[in-house]
Amino acid sequence: MKQLLSIDDLSENDIESLLDLAASFAEVQKRSVPKVPALRGKTIVMAFFEDSTRTRSSFDIAARRLSADVATFAAGASSLSKGESLRDTVETITAMGVDAIVVRHAHPGVPGAISRYTDAAIVNAGDGRHQHPTQALLDAYTMREALGEIAGKRILLAGDILNSRVARSNISLFTRMGAEVVVCGPHTLLPPHRDGTMFGYPVSVVKNIDDVIDSVDVAYMLRIQRERIAEAVIPGIGEYRSVYGLTAERASRMAPHAVVMHPGPMNRGVEIDAAVADSDRSLVTQQVANGVVVRMAVLYSILGPGRFDTDDERAVVEDLNLVDTPDPAEGEESGSDHVDPAPQDSSTKPDNASDPATKVKETA
Repeated sequence: MKQLLSIDDLSENDIESLLDLAASFAEVQKRSVPKVPALRGKTIVMAFFEDSTRTRSSFDIAARRLSADVATFAAGASSLSKGESLRDTVETITAMGVDAIVVRHAHPGVPGAISRYTDAAIVNAGDGRHQHPTQALLDAYTMREALGEIAGKRILLAGDILNSRVARSNISLFTRMGAEVVVCGPHTLLPPHRDGTMFGYPVSVVKNIDDVIDSVDVAYMLRIQRERIAEAVIPGIGEYRSVYGLTAERASRMAPHAVVMHPGPMNRGVEIDAAVADSDRSLVTQQVANGVVVRMAVLYSILGPGRFDTDDERAVVEDLNLVDTPDPAEGEESGSDHVDPAPQDSSTKPDNASDPATKVKETA
């Protein structure tokens, strides 16, 4: 695997291998010093052009626990604010000798565009409403940990589906892993769907979560993406909660084994009640914890192994029984060069280096 731009870049076998590798790294988390020299000598840049708490911190911790060197790029304090183009910024960072760039951006397709400007590996940490592949992977890992195999499970995705990169990535992953996906949300917050498909994958669409809440294995709640909505698309918060919110009463009707998930940040009292978010059914904090080991797996699969200064360091990594440990000379032969087509934002053309529109004005 050279890079990760979209969950669709990964085959079902790739996904299973990454989840198994994450389980190996979960053992590291239990140690008194949760760190291994697996990526020593590698340099990873965190280039977040959009606000983030969970994803940015998770990638940073994951890289450091693999002993990589980590640099943080602050868009607001960079030369982008002086009119420098995105391409020039990326080429400048690359010239400093980096191995990977973790990118989050408000515009769809920017991570893919950046991959054309650099030899460094690109990991998409979320681009607009397009993709969030590591969130989908950590959700699958958390679900598998709680419920066993994903195949055959009935998963409800409820909320703002139209503007959610998490929904797009998860619908792809869950359906390809054999789950039944049910989607629910206001018609103004649902993407185009016909013939039982959404984003090209089979789904069922229901008008009210009361229709399915007692039959699902997972209730996956999504917040309203206010930062991506130009105008009001729902009558009011109270009405939204009454039809689409996971209230304590609704949660009480779920099957005993069923769980609740949310990618965060949560709007308590809107898409999910506080009592539900804090209940024994909730896997929200476990999702956050699992995000670290899943991102360790992704970074290691792309960059590993790193430099071992001693045989003891090599032995520490080999004792983890890592899945398909790549040879440094052969590591670039695996994976996919596929770049997932992204819905383009007319306000920016990141793939055209000569276009003035590449001088993206960042708000993060």
